[in-house]
Amino acid sequence: MAEREVIAGAAIRDRIVAEARGWIGTPYVHQASCKGSGADCLGLVRGVWRALYGHEPEIPPAYGQSWAEESGEETLRDAARRHLIEIDVAAAMPGDVILIRVRDRGPAKHAAILVEPGRIVHAYDRHAVQECALPDAWRRRTAYAFRFPYAE
Repeated sequence: MAEREVIAGAAIRDRIVAEARGWIGTPYVHQASCKGSGADCLGLVRGVWRALYGHEPEIPPAYGQSWAEESGEETLRDAARRHLIEIDVAAAMPGDVILIRVRDRGPAKHAAILVEPGRIVHAYDRHAVQECALPDAWRRRTAYAFRFPYAE
């Protein structure tokens, strides 16, 4: 049974990576989640979820650019915990979602999908969805990691 799980895991990881890469070039649009038209970092993760499962995980409430700083709560982490499987950051592999603190002591408010060791696909302000190396500063501020659930 463990072997079947690894095979299923590898297949879903490949699909997640391919789907995330399919969003590359999508313009950055705050609160959007439409491949080719516009997405922010959360919109990218939501779009990959929809491609895998055929539906929206949940509709997020409206949020401003400084939403996480206003409350100080780990809102993004809490939403991820409702739908994804939390794993140790050190165990994150291609196909997993990482959440990054934009400021050292602030809440995690940026999401990216690992596509290779040390490489991510993500969207951020004024930049289209792109694949890039995970910068050392972001690697140090990676606060959480999550895995998409999969069925056998």
